[in-house]
Amino acid sequence: MPPPPEAAGRVRRFSGPVRWVHRTTAGLMLTCVVSAACLYVPQLAELVGRRHLVVTVHEWSGLLVPVPLLAGLASRSLRADLGRLNRFGPHDRQWLRAVRRRDHRPASRPAGKFNAGQKLYAAWIAGAVLVMTGTGLLMWFTGLAPLMWRSGATFVHDWLALAIGIVLGGHIARALADPEARRGMRTGSVERRWALREHPLWREPGDG
Repeated sequence: MPPPPEAAGRVRRFSGPVRWVHRTTAGLMLTCVVSAACLYVPQLAELVGRRHLVVTVHEWSGLLVPVPLLAGLASRSLRADLGRLNRFGPHDRQWLRAVRRRDHRPASRPAGKFNAGQKLYAAWIAGAVLVMTGTGLLMWFTGLAPLMWRSGATFVHDWLALAIGIVLGGHIARALADPEARRGMRTGSVERRWALREHPLWREPGDG
């Protein structure tokens, strides 16, 4: 049976600036995670060697993580998407309740352009990046704070790095499980049927 007319074709999901910010940030985050693993996992540290170079790569990639987003704020489309990510409505609470009940019916998981899980992930990773940047600076520039502060910063930095690695792994796994979502970030457009099924409250270029 052919799809209904309103479900045919493709719709634009992400603009060029949004995709650029996502790709650049992802590259920097992965560089941070991989270089951190090479510093803290003995087997990887021995395999890679060149510790000073790895430390330098880790420091600068971490410092640059917020830069793509800051540069992308010049884009109206990125600012609009950030506004959507920052709005949490009744349908998002319904989406989370359905997840807790393991209810996979599309009708029980209403979502705008971004679902509640994506909104929570964006908020969490943004806060984690700020904390990692602050603690990393305290560890890098040892004269900024007393030893006790630097020890606390190291503790927070190390354990939060582990949490970020786990959360990023989950994010990547979710993306691998949804080829159309990946295609939307890669090409900027998605199938209308997918949008109607996964994000029924999204009305481009409206809110949601």
